[in-house]
Amino acid sequence: MIPRPERQRFDTNHPHLCSGLRWKGLFIDAERDATVPPCNDGLFWCMYTQTCIGPDGQLAEPGNCNNRTRECHGTGECGLNPGRENRKTAGEVQG
Repeated sequence: MIPRPERQRFDTNHPHLCSGLRWKGLFIDAERDATVPPCNDGLFWCMYTQTCIGPDGQLAEPGNCNNRTRECHGTGECGLNPGRENRKTAGEVQG
């Protein structure tokens, strides 16, 4: 795996960012101060698994959660076949 620059990895302004990705900044009801650099603390989690690991076993962070081809993107479901009977929900993946 080729490492991505930290700025790209933690950038939450991706156009296709998964709606299931969460981070502390979502819950701060204040305008961003342009004079203060972003903390980029890397504290992201998936709302489907409630952990830093998504339903597909990959890290839940903007650099990974901005691709609509990621199997769980926007649904929290994973499976080899598109049929519902063969799909796993986040709860099933966690065990």
